[in-house]
Amino acid sequence: MADAMKSGNERLRTRSNLIVAGACLATFAGMVGVSFAAVPLYKMFCQVTGYGGTTQRVEQYSDSVLDRQITVGFDANVAGNLPWEFKPVQRAVKMPIGETTQVHYTATNPFSRTTRGRATFNVTPEMAGAYFNKVECFCFTDTELKPGETLDMPVVFYVDPAIDEVPELKNMTTITLSYTFFAIDEEPAAANAAAVSPDATTNKSSNLGG
Repeated sequence: MADAMKSGNERLRTRSNLIVAGACLATFAGMVGVSFAAVPLYKMFCQVTGYGGTTQRVEQYSDSVLDRQITVGFDANVAGNLPWEFKPVQRAVKMPIGETTQVHYTATNPFSRTTRGRATFNVTPEMAGAYFNKVECFCFTDTELKPGETLDMPVVFYVDPAIDEVPELKNMTTITLSYTFFAIDEEPAAANAAAVSPDATTNKSSNLGG
């Protein structure tokens, strides 16, 4: 009798342990799935709400222009090991709210090898991001520059007239659009090693000679 009860308790304990282990595994899998989904979901949330100064992407121009003027400033940054010279052609423009405007940035690769980058962006003040509409831009696209190459990158945008109805932004006079380029070379270390290795130099010389 005692042995039977002991055996039954052990089976119950084993079953409970399996249930707990299964629940932990399911929770871990769920957390991994959420972590992979977090980046695109956060990006989508920012683009819809303008959270964090994220600008809006639109396909049509504004259909109304206000008398109120606003100054839009432009900022350019390069992060990490990307060897580019990146800058706006104009530092700022003064424009009526609702007017569609085109400005230009340029990026130059002064290095002796081809490099690739991708730009992110934000707007300050952050609350204005929901009303800064870009019709055309170079953000979130892979950009490749050959040695010595300079690329012109236009940005077409307008400030949504609805911003004039926001009490917190009623007296705002300046918005700043800021871009940051990040390197996206898949194997920069290997590329650098090949660029300085004796074999690579020999191969390059033979190719030029042929």
